[in-house]
Amino acid sequence: MKITAYRKVEAELCFPLLNNSCRKPVPPQSDGMHVLLSSISLLTAALNLLVIISISHFRQLHSPTNLLILSLAVSDFLVGLLLMPVDILFTEACWYLGDFMCALYYVVDFIITSSSVGNMVLISIDRYMAICDPLHYNTRVTLDRTKICVCLCWIYSVLYNSLILMDFLKQPDLHYSCYGECVVVLNHVTGSVDVVFTFIGPITVIIVLYMRIFVVAVSQAQAMRTHIVSVTQRRPVGVTAKKSEMKAARTLGVVVVVFLICFCPYYSPSLTGEVIEDSSSSSPFVVWLLYFNSCLNPVIYAFFYPWFRKSMKLIVTLKILQPGSCDANIL
Repeated sequence: MKITAYRKVEAELCFPLLNNSCRKPVPPQSDGMHVLLSSISLLTAALNLLVIISISHFRQLHSPTNLLILSLAVSDFLVGLLLMPVDILFTEACWYLGDFMCALYYVVDFIITSSSVGNMVLISIDRYMAICDPLHYNTRVTLDRTKICVCLCWIYSVLYNSLILMDFLKQPDLHYSCYGECVVVLNHVTGSVDVVFTFIGPITVIIVLYMRIFVVAVSQAQAMRTHIVSVTQRRPVGVTAKKSEMKAARTLGVVVVVFLICFCPYYSPSLTGEVIEDSSSSSPFVVWLLYFNSCLNPVIYAFFYPWFRKSMKLIVTLKILQPGSCDANIL
């Protein structure tokens, strides 16, 4: 259940001319902390923009798996561009942007979070089919089908979160305790549904698929060491995942594990039945751990994927502006 708020305590009024105005809080963060968080926000947006440009520009990177990485990078880029700066500016501060912008912020927040989870599920399914059913992977997982799945993921995120936040969109100020506050509260029904569809369900699917991937990967490694052509009766003779697919599975497995580590602390209070009423209920560390996941993903790509390091050099040096650069040898 994704619920945050901007509470006002102490000091002068946010809107001195209004009797029901919230009070300005004492800034809880030092200038050094603001600089650090702003740097993380800028780095998140910049790194994910490099991923987006790399996969979009270079033809060699136009594969179903990379298309899913591109979709995830778009979500992470929006976190660094929109969610992080708003959190830095308005957490524990007066909200001066009005009810419409408050509603828009939360809708975008929910959509980005849901799309990130959806992309993780799609990535897990892609790796499951590549490792566990390599014989039919190229025929079942095509670029066009992957594009359709990505579009459906984003459409689902928009429709689902618009439905979850319907009451909030109709009356954004319903739960305001004073003027100058931006808060959304889900009731127990919609909150429970959100936890199931945004966290419990997707996480269960991801864990089950990667457990299966791990089992198959181990069996294939044992087969290679013992020079056995047919590993088990379930696997046809000569049908094994390619080395590149195994490496991609390991890399994206790291991405999934980091995703779980970053998301679980935020949603764990909801699993125990605790109601999160404001941003103070979820500590700033937990909220920023969730956001920081968006910064870690491109760092993982840079560490594990040589093609990302090569493409970064070409982008930073502006060599992608040269004619024919999209056909450069990246892999």
